[in-house]
Amino acid sequence: MAIVHFSSNLSQYTGGLETVSIEASRVGELLRALEQRFPDLSGHLESVAVAIDGVIYNDATYQSIPPDSEIHLLPPVSGG
Repeated sequence: MAIVHFSSNLSQYTGGLETVSIEASRVGELLRALEQRFPDLSGHLESVAVAIDGVIYNDATYQSIPPDSEIHLLPPVSGG
């Protein structure tokens, strides 16, 4: 099962939880499961970057999730 870590701006939609365990084989499945578990997250996950075991993916929908992974949901970062 993957351990998902929420950034502080997302934990406000999870009832204050900063981490949860979720079973999912791909990132898209993981995001859907999170929205089902925390309906208030709906609409806030489309633009997140996803880090899987320290590797950041900007378009991770079809990225596989190895068992026992650490997943971090990161807010979009803009640069100049």
